[in-house]
Amino acid sequence: MLGILTVLLSSFVLAFHNVTVRVLFSEHLVLNLFLLGGYVKPDLQNSFLLMFMRMLLVVPLMASLAFKLYPSALKELQDMFKHHRTDVISQVLGCGVLMFVYIALLYISIGLIPTGIAITLFFSYPVFTALLAWKFFGDRPTFFRWLVMGIILVGSVLTIPPSSTSYSSSAITLGIIASVGAGIVYAFYCVIAQKCLEKFHPVPFTWISFATTLVLSGVSLLFWPIPSTQLDWTPMWIGSIFSGLVSFAGHTLNNLGIRMISATKASIIGASSPALTALVAWGTISETLSVIQSVGISVVTLGIALLSVERRS
Repeated sequence: MLGILTVLLSSFVLAFHNVTVRVLFSEHLVLNLFLLGGYVKPDLQNSFLLMFMRMLLVVPLMASLAFKLYPSALKELQDMFKHHRTDVISQVLGCGVLMFVYIALLYISIGLIPTGIAITLFFSYPVFTALLAWKFFGDRPTFFRWLVMGIILVGSVLTIPPSSTSYSSSAITLGIIASVGAGIVYAFYCVIAQKCLEKFHPVPFTWISFATTLVLSGVSLLFWPIPSTQLDWTPMWIGSIFSGLVSFAGHTLNNLGIRMISATKASIIGASSPALTALVAWGTISETLSVIQSVGISVVTLGIALLSVERRS
């Protein structure tokens, strides 16, 4: 029971991270009390900036915890380079690059369309993961899996918002492309990570992925600098620090939950993430969804849970 509550709390905490990113990109009345947000435009350049600010906090925090959880992490890292394990090195760094890309795309999506919808479309990634696993590992989808993937795609279509005064058709289109694109990139990340983790421990693997994201976002800002005079740095740093802390707490809680109840059970419970994100966005920034969009989120959540159950069986 404690493990289930831990994973649920992880999803709930990470939902606050997603809402924080949304507020940094778009002005909202937070808790019906404070008018906050809209500090940067939801584009690729600003996604790099927010990613760098967040990772600047998360990477050292993860390092402090990672090497306590797995004391042999440093030795394993040294051995990897000492023995020139180029296959593992390329896979680990490749996953870091993919993490950098999918986070940047997801940030753009969250900035352009409602948070719950962006996360729901991103969570269509199990469909692409299943197809990639079929291609690269020969894991042919069963009839049940095809059916569930169809359910997830139908639910995703139902969540697509219509154009309105709040959301232009171009913003919706770009937001959908960015969110689904993030899901596709994350599917590649999962497939490569699955292969890499057969030879490399998950603790240093995760830290390298985050550290690579920090380096790439920093390098991107060097080549594509942002004029500092146009930004309100104080609320941005406050938002980034809060975002980094809740992200770190969410990942830590999720790992603790996996340790208590197994990764498979945790993934089933984690299917609640789109619904929880929509709920947190509604409660904190009054982000409302239509009945059809709510049904779409429920259908996607059900599909992800069914896919996790099928994998478990």
